Formats: sequence, structure tokens, C-alpha cells
Amino acid sequence: MTYFIDVPTMSDLVHDIGVAPFIGELAAALRDDFKRWQAFDKSARVASHSEVGVIERMPVADKSRYAFKYVNGHPANTARDLHTVMAFGVLADVDTGYPVLLSELTIATALRTAATSLMAAQALARPNARKMALIGNGAQSEFQALAFHKHLGIEEIVAYDTDPLATAKLIANLKEYSGLTIRRASSVAEAVKGVDIITTVTADKAYATIITPDMLEPGMHLNAVGGDCPGKTELHADVLRNARVFVEYEPQTRIEGEIQQLPADFPVVDLWRVLRGETEGRQSDSQVTVFDSVGFALEDYTVLRYVLQQAEKRGMGTKIDLVPWVEDDPKDLFSHTRGRAGKRRIRRVA
Repeated sequence: MTYFIDVPTMSDLVHDIGVAPFIGELAAALRDDFKRWQAFDKSARVASHSEVGVIERMPVADKSRYAFKYVNGHPANTARDLHTVMAFGVLADVDTGYPVLLSELTIATALRTAATSLMAAQALARPNARKMALIGNGAQSEFQALAFHKHLGIEEIVAYDTDPLATAKLIANLKEYSGLTIRRASSVAEAVKGVDIITTVTADKAYATIITPDMLEPGMHLNAVGGDCPGKTELHADVLRNARVFVEYEPQTRIEGEIQQLPADFPVVDLWRVLRGETEGRQSDSQVTVFDSVGFALEDYTVLRYVLQQAEKRGMGTKIDLVPWVEDDPKDLFSHTRGRAGKRRIRRVA
């Protein structure tokens, strides 16, 4: 049977583990999977774009498990009291094809995105980083803030959003964390002045230039999360030209990331090579680094495996008959048309 994790169960699971420990443990699991990058069958996501959003399928597999995520991105949804991003995912056994897990991934995607940002910053940001600008204070913001506060030592966050209520929500949700100071800014320029790290997590599907070259300071690390589909950016192209840029899966990032603005031969560095010690990350304290994060299917594979492991450990989740499981004759699919009460088992005769 297939493990099923719905939204209430995921909520209970995250609460039981704790948001910060969940992100920290997931970041470590992500690092381990990125280090075995070549063991995975990889491809860019399959996307269906419309004028108002995008619906995508994100597949990846190794020799034992196949995973995919269904995810959307509809920035105007909040005006209809709907979520901008929603997702679910499947983890399946490669040997048989049977699904072992069907899980909500809306909450889990926010956690894995923050964990991926953390993993990259641990490898690329200056080790003494203590202050971060958080541009975009929507659904992803608390997860990013906690990841950097609890696991990277960020003590102060300067927050900015075009919607003041979003910033108020961020501050209210994180008020229990006494070691973290969150200060409002009245503009992007004010927010980024004097910080060590800039995290951008905006939602508008538009070619935006939220961060411009004049805002850069020596040694900054930019965690560019919001630009994740064609026609959607957050950084001015010259910000990228003046930085060392790191990517998850280059073929996908060329289409969807900040580097979609630049020629196909613009040099980038594979993050997995840095994590494996095959190439340099940050080359000096004064260098500006950019993690051009678009979200890659391997990250969903990792979070699905982690969720299954933690749910089994805690006895959470439900086992469901998502697909027919053999009772007597695997060639007798028609027996499933009789209904549960009236189904007659026909034993296979040798």
C-alpha cells in the first residue's frame, strides 16, 4: 500500500519535529544527495505556461527511487484567497513502479526551498554573516528567516515588501524568537544597505530589477529565490555580471533563472561541484556571490524521502490503495469493477 500524507498530517509532522530542526536536517540530507549528483537521472521540469501562471511536473530518479512533483505558480491567486504555490508529490519504487508515498508538498516545498537556500549559503556566504535583507515577505519568508537565523547565525533581518501587511505577518509569526531582530524598511535600497546576505523571494511573474548594481557591497551573498520561470526575474543583469553565480541544474536555470537575461555562454558554477569539493565556491571575502535558485526536482526527491522516513518513524500518515495491489491474480484487473462489497475473488489455478 501507499503512504499518504495530507496537509493536516504534514502540519503535525513539522510541529513534532520543529520547523528549524526540520530545515536543518533536510539541508544535511540535501547536501548528501547533491554530492551524489551523477547517480540521478535528471531533466528540466515540464511546464505549461499561461498568461496568469504556470503548472509544472518535476521528475528525477536514482536506481532505487523515482520522484515527481506537481506544482503551480499563480501570483494573482492571493486576490482570490488562494495560495500562489501549491504542490503534491509521489515517491515510487524503481524496481516495481509501485508508489510508496503520496504527499502534500505545499508546506514541504517551502521547507525544502529554505533548506536549499541554507545549504547554498553555508557553502558560499562569508562565515561571519550576521545581517540579512529579506525582500518579499510572503509565504516563503518565515522559512527563509528561520533557516538563516537558526543555522547560519543571522541575528538581524531587515524586511521589505510592497504589501506592509505581509511584513507585519512575518514579524508576528516570528516574534517568539527572541534572538532574532526583524526591522521594517521603507524601500529595497534601505533594506539591503550594510547587510551580509540578500534574500529575494518575490512572486510577481515579471522581468523585475529589484536588486540593482548600485546596491551591491563587497562580500555580499545573494540568495535569489523568486525568479523561477521564463519571464520572471529579480536581479538586474549587471548584478550577475559583477558576481560569481552558482546554479542547481544549469539547463533548467538557463531557461528559468536570473541568467535567462544573459548569453548562453555566461559562466556559472554548479553548486554540486562546490559541495563535492571539485571546484571553488567563494574565492575571496570581497567577492559577491549569487545563488540563482529556481528549485530542482532532486530537492523534492530528498524531501519526499525525508518525510517518508520521519512519518514511518512516528507512525504518522495513512496507508491507502492508490493503485491496485495484488490479492490473487495480477492479470485480473476486471475484478476491481465489482465494488468492495460485491467483489468476488477468483483464485488463479496453476
